[in-house]
Amino acid sequence: MKLDSKTPDGPIEKRWDDYKFRLKLVNPANKRKFKIIVVGSGLAGASASATLAELGYNVDCFFYQDSPRRAHSIAAQGGINAAKNYQSDGDSIHRLFYDTVKGGDYRARESNVYRLAQVSNNIIDQCVAQGVPFAREYGGNLANRSFGGAQVSRTFYARGQTGQQLLLGAYSALMAQVNAKKVQLHRRTEMLELVVAEGRARGIVTRNMVTGQIESHAADAVVLATGGYGNVFYLSTNAKGCNVTAAYRAYKKGAGFANPCYTQIHPTCIPVHGEYQSKLTLMSESLRNDGRIWVPKNKGDARVPTQIPENERDYYLERRYPSFGNLVPRDVASRAAKKVCDEGRGVGSTGLGVYLDFSDAVSRLGKDGVRERYGNLFHMYEKITAENPYKVPMRIFPAVHYTMGGLWVDYNLMTTIDGCFAIGEANFSDHGANRLGASALMQGLADGYFILPYTIGDYLATVGNNPLSRDDKHFVKSVEDANGKVSTLLGIKGERTPDSFHRELGKLLWDNCGMARSDESLKSALARIPQIKDEFWQNLKVPGNGRELNQTLEMAGRVADFIDFSEILVKDALARTESCGGHFRVESQTDENEAKRDDAQFSHAAVWEYKGEGSAPERHVEPLSFEYCKPSQRSYK
Repeated sequence: MKLDSKTPDGPIEKRWDDYKFRLKLVNPANKRKFKIIVVGSGLAGASASATLAELGYNVDCFFYQDSPRRAHSIAAQGGINAAKNYQSDGDSIHRLFYDTVKGGDYRARESNVYRLAQVSNNIIDQCVAQGVPFAREYGGNLANRSFGGAQVSRTFYARGQTGQQLLLGAYSALMAQVNAKKVQLHRRTEMLELVVAEGRARGIVTRNMVTGQIESHAADAVVLATGGYGNVFYLSTNAKGCNVTAAYRAYKKGAGFANPCYTQIHPTCIPVHGEYQSKLTLMSESLRNDGRIWVPKNKGDARVPTQIPENERDYYLERRYPSFGNLVPRDVASRAAKKVCDEGRGVGSTGLGVYLDFSDAVSRLGKDGVRERYGNLFHMYEKITAENPYKVPMRIFPAVHYTMGGLWVDYNLMTTIDGCFAIGEANFSDHGANRLGASALMQGLADGYFILPYTIGDYLATVGNNPLSRDDKHFVKSVEDANGKVSTLLGIKGERTPDSFHRELGKLLWDNCGMARSDESLKSALARIPQIKDEFWQNLKVPGNGRELNQTLEMAGRVADFIDFSEILVKDALARTESCGGHFRVESQTDENEAKRDDAQFSHAAVWEYKGEGSAPERHVEPLSFEYCKPSQRSYK
């Protein structure tokens, strides 16, 4: 596998502009001859589909929801970063770039991160023009608030529903192109196979989730905007439908998978409350602006929080990290919460929780002031827990959230398969080993609105317009493979549900490859995963048939991919013997129990290549160099 990142040279602030000028263009009249498939309709997929169609391309957009408005991007609550420096507090494109590289523990490409910071300002202008109702100051200027890993206010927000409002903006742009007949939507449709011929992506195979019909679709390029794989852990903040299938099927066709062990743990989640809980609910990181995090100073203190006096509370983030306090990056806050709970000072019935307290904010701002900033989040918390956070502290605990690993892409956002692009959370490119809060929405819209529309044209101008017929042997074989897998899943006739296998796999990964992992725990997981896989293919139960709506069949296919994918996730974690970001190897820590990197051995992206069923995947590396952000031991003290 050849890894050519196509990273440009020259002054970093000029690289993207100079690179764009050198890209080949497609004549406007010729764009009408090309068809592009976009899989996914979240912020990345919707913005890419709308923009490509507006340029003149014909776009088919596939998604498994009944509407693009139900994509998981809707759940991003807190905000979106941009280097507008409206607060005049010292922010700049370069500072956003630096904070992102440092926050990712120096494991991302500098060129990609700088480009992300550059186009961030365009995103805000675009969204304002679409009518996104960002919060504003009294004088009318757009408001900003702080997020973890930064000492400036650069996060634009729409109360606690920023993702929803941004998605509505992208949806409006998308539907305008649907109305113009430049985009065709394929609702309730799941991608099962990527069709590759002579090393080029030529289309996809899908299953209609309502009728069960398996069909093939040809195009000149395929764009995967299918989000992350956090649900491999079973319990996560992701929507239940989020999965790894599209990315993993592309991996099996030759797309390199980069840094699969890079998983973000979010510190601000409502704790688990039952063995059969199906998902977790996120409380926005924005709450850490005004909420103070603490636990009792004494082990086993079971008093209600309002009865614990100030001098018996440990505001441990403010104590350990005085410069950043409660706004340290997510990985630091998550690991600190685990530490105090491991010491026996956790709160709640399970002891796996810490307090997020708003009593100071209510005293300072008044209840109405707090409600104006966070009202819908407080309402959500009370609905789930039956506790009023205006009166008692929230209880929170870290949980799996976002994934920084993903399909390897070059500077053009193209995978190792020509013509197959991956954007947003589906690729690995912009966050390194940890993502700063409010940067997910930024990357999705940057890729869809302002990067892919340039780079995909360069590819299309190079290969020309010669779509492959769906009667071609590569399409026929891919359809046969998809039908064969469906038949196999239906024919096992065992006793266990897909959900039971998923729950077992997720607990194994969380316990052995979650917030902390060791050589011993990772080898234990690698020994157990093949056993789960063997039982899955012998004892799975999928009722019904594949010729109708069958949600158990859908889940079975996704769990099968999660099981296979989990092996490369754990292999990647085992090979990376350093601690970086939220990936804490107990064998690699500083004297103060912080994550300790090994730049001499691991200043690279690890890229895994599929070598066939039953064969071990091959690990490749893309070296990372740092010209503008010199790696150092991260400190937020």
